[in-house]
Amino acid sequence: MACARKLFRVFQNNHPALKRSIAMSRSLRSTEEAVEKLKESNPYYWKYAEKIAKIQQTSAEEFLDRVERVVNPIKDGQIQARSYSELLNPKQELAKQEAAELPHKKLSDIMKLELLADKSAEELSQIWIEYHKTKDVLAATLTKAQYETLMGRAKEHPIFLLPLPRSEGFEFFLLQFAANTVHFTPLLAYQVHHENAPECLTVVHYTEVQDKGVVLMRGEYDTKVLTAQEAQCLANELQMFYYKTDESKMKLLETFTKSPDEFKHTDLIKEVENIQLA
Repeated sequence: MACARKLFRVFQNNHPALKRSIAMSRSLRSTEEAVEKLKESNPYYWKYAEKIAKIQQTSAEEFLDRVERVVNPIKDGQIQARSYSELLNPKQELAKQEAAELPHKKLSDIMKLELLADKSAEELSQIWIEYHKTKDVLAATLTKAQYETLMGRAKEHPIFLLPLPRSEGFEFFLLQFAANTVHFTPLLAYQVHHENAPECLTVVHYTEVQDKGVVLMRGEYDTKVLTAQEAQCLANELQMFYYKTDESKMKLLETFTKSPDEFKHTDLIKEVENIQLA
């Protein structure tokens, strides 16, 4: 994912409590080690522990491939309702200069800015939402104040976890801020592929018209991993924790960033379960 090496270093240095759950050996030296990491780090694997144990003597690559088949069974040619994300293929490694820092994504790549110059904030919001109605993307607008709150918290908490309801419980997604974009990837995929884990959702905030008091948001998602409703759910949770002011959510962000040993994923799930968006 974007700024991946930097992300991996941050997790290693700042999240000792998550080392066992995220830092799977890069070389996967043994399938026994892979088994233990997967079991310890992901709450979904307990259900499949016995099946996984039976295939732990295979090579690491074959093991991971077969684990995917175990937890994503196919019956009668149809994939069952997802209980969590697949073990996605890793992204190709970027050249060093490409991987260093990603630039801001530009609104001009989507729309002609000259056509927006004389529009009010309300008109811009209407145009933006209408433009994306027929597209398979998320679209929303933020006030300038909301965006400033978002970026202020992003500087303090550039990495966080968000839970997504699945058929077997909750799956965790790792988010990372980079420039004006928020990258999401399944924690399971990150555990396997580390910095090469592909994002399943990218949320971009376009600030070119913020002088009018509005920031435009666009989210693109991988339909192999997320449905439109699931992508919207993650975007809503991002809003809950980064746009709004709530003591309990702020405490979770602070604990995750500054006191990772005290962070409990069950507290995060309870918080999300109790939230109802206005």
